[in-house]
Amino acid sequence: MRKFLVSVGFVATSCFFVLPISAAEYEVEEGDSLWKIAQEHNTTVAELKEINKLDSDLIFPKQMLEIDREYKVKRGDTLSEIALEHDVTVSDLKEWNNLETDLIIIGEKLTIKVNKEQSEANKEEKAQEVNKAEETQEVSNTEETPEASEPEVEKQSNTSSKESSEQSGETISVTATAYTAKCDGCSGITATGINLLENPNMKVIAVDPSVIPLGTRVHVEGYGEAIAADTGGAIKGNKIDIHVPTKDEAYDWGVRSVDVTILD
Repeated sequence: MRKFLVSVGFVATSCFFVLPISAAEYEVEEGDSLWKIAQEHNTTVAELKEINKLDSDLIFPKQMLEIDREYKVKRGDTLSEIALEHDVTVSDLKEWNNLETDLIIIGEKLTIKVNKEQSEANKEEKAQEVNKAEETQEVSNTEETPEASEPEVEKQSNTSSKESSEQSGETISVTATAYTAKCDGCSGITATGINLLENPNMKVIAVDPSVIPLGTRVHVEGYGEAIAADTGGAIKGNKIDIHVPTKDEAYDWGVRSVDVTILD
């Protein structure tokens, strides 16, 4: 991803676009009814009453209603596990949260639109996702069989996971610059599909994948825990670029030598 970059002697800019973020709450307006609000937000009256602990259909102007539920991602979570736990599909989660990939970050808040009247098509999709996950697990359990042949893409994925595992706990010294997704006429999608304009406080670093594989969780001295989720033309070898919310913070960071510890 190209981006606003603060370094010694130069600044680079590029293009980002903004996608809307679903609100978790709704302020009741004059003339609203629970039925109308449920229709507009793709849910049911029963669900609105349950979420907001309402004993009747009576609502009043300026009352705040919780429309969506939020889930905070914790270590080890996957989209398929979260979908199964909340009786929704992975496709639902990606659509509601504008996710272009299955990558999720620890601490990230996911919007979950619970609908008890879920369609049979969604239920079937969920069942297929569970079956696919089980089949993947079975393949994983038989990976050591010498005769087993693996698709090229799967081999690359296993290699990346192996590299990350071997590096776990390792600390390397790097030169760190900073960038922000907020610049005029810019685009904020990282190399792994994360929209930084929608998630301005997300801890993301741009890396050279040959040094730190994409998707690796790291701890950066002076910055904290982050995900290696982006790349950059100037990021080669032992160099990283940390994402910060504003240009001022990028300027304040400047150029530093820091230690990066591979977490997983």
